[in-house]
Amino acid sequence: MNRTTTQAPATERMFSQLLSGTRRGARLARLFAGAELRTWNVPADVTKRAEQIVAELAANAVLHGRVPERGFRLRLLLGGTPRALHIEVTDARGDRRPALPEGAPDGEGGRGLLLVNGTADRWGVVPFPPGGKTVWAAVSRTSDPPDRSQWVSWSMSSSSAKAGPPISACFPSATPCQ
Repeated sequence: MNRTTTQAPATERMFSQLLSGTRRGARLARLFAGAELRTWNVPADVTKRAEQIVAELAANAVLHGRVPERGFRLRLLLGGTPRALHIEVTDARGDRRPALPEGAPDGEGGRGLLLVNGTADRWGVVPFPPGGKTVWAAVSRTSDPPDRSQWVSWSMSSSSAKAGPPISACFPSATPCQ
């Protein structure tokens, strides 16, 4: 009886940093992400996209996910087999799930998730026990468009979000949120 098993994709590199829930913390998240990705020799176009995504997700964590005396976490995972960079921003406000705005926002704000939706290959939101949430985005490391036919369908807060596999499907070392 011969069995073939397939090995789950491995994470090549991981970066995690807790930051203060302030504008300075959001700015540092973008700077840390860019510096770390450059040390990993991630292509400049991918780094630029990732910096934009981190800036928007960190700003959202500070503006909408802030709890007094609590910060937010930035995590970057660089995948091996699914040539992707996975970005996660975790905050303490699981009751405030992000959703794409409907219509064109007229104010100065409200376009962050539209930028994430247009910049990331896919993104989503998962609960982070006991009461927080993780907003994640994936950016392909190759010039080829991602093979969306292999994605697992799963529930997210916005039907307009680009669905993809849960974190643990791409990065088995990631702690899945139940």
